[in-house]
Order: sequence, then structure tokens, then C-alpha cells
Amino acid sequence: MPNPPKPTEQKRKLGNPGKRPLPERANVIVLPMAIETPEPLRPLGPEGTKMWERIWKAGRAWISPTTDIEQVMMLCETMDERIQLRAVVFRGGEWRDRVALRQLDYQITNMLSLIAFNPVERSRLGLAEVQAQTRIQELMQRSRG
Repeated sequence: MPNPPKPTEQKRKLGNPGKRPLPERANVIVLPMAIETPEPLRPLGPEGTKMWERIWKAGRAWISPTTDIEQVMMLCETMDERIQLRAVVFRGGEWRDRVALRQLDYQITNMLSLIAFNPVERSRLGLAEVQAQTRIQELMQRSRG
């Protein structure tokens, strides 16, 4: 399976190692970032609302309320559906309910990936890297807390 293409932003950061032509910066459309959490487009349940808040807070730098809001909305609605289906499974639902729950888990994981909420996608966008603490940083943090 071939490697997925790198985002243009990452190519620019790396100095365009493939030397293929990149779009001119003047032709790139800048999408506005979320200044504050937008209102959901449709009503959400408690878990969907919590996820809505977390996504807009954590993804503020790369999720645009003008182009990504529907994707985030569907993700949060799916999370509400997952919570309801999970309750059915734990109350002794049929095996089909458990299969449906696992399928929803898979869909949620894919939706999170589409909006760069996993380490691989964030690194592809050049957004963030998880860095291990050095021993000195760890000791300094302990002394503060």
C-alpha cells in the first residue's frame, strides 16, 4: 500500500524534499480558525456536547468553523449514538448490538483521524509532537507540584 501524500504545510516545513512544485502561497486560501467554540448545528446529547467542546478547544489551531463544522457535528452525533448503543449492550443486548457498537467505534476513530485527532495525523500536518520529558524536566515538575 503506498504512503499517503504529505500535506503541503509539511512539505513547506521540510523544505520540499521531493522538489515537486507546490501551490503558490498567494493562491492558498487561508481558513479562519475558531476564536471561540461555535454553537452546534443541531441538538446534541450530553456526551456529544462534551466532545464538541473538547474538539473545538483542542483543535482550535487547525479546525475551521467554516469548513469543518459539519464533520465535527457528525462525529459528536455519532458519539451520542455510541453512548446509547453501549448502554443497550451492557443491559444484555443481542450480539448484533455489540457488533454495531464496534462498527461505531471504528467510524468514530476514522472521523477523529479525518480532523487530525490522532498522533499520526497531527504529525503529518506538522501540528504537534508528543515529547518525552527529560529526567530534569520531570524533577522540576515534581518540585513545583
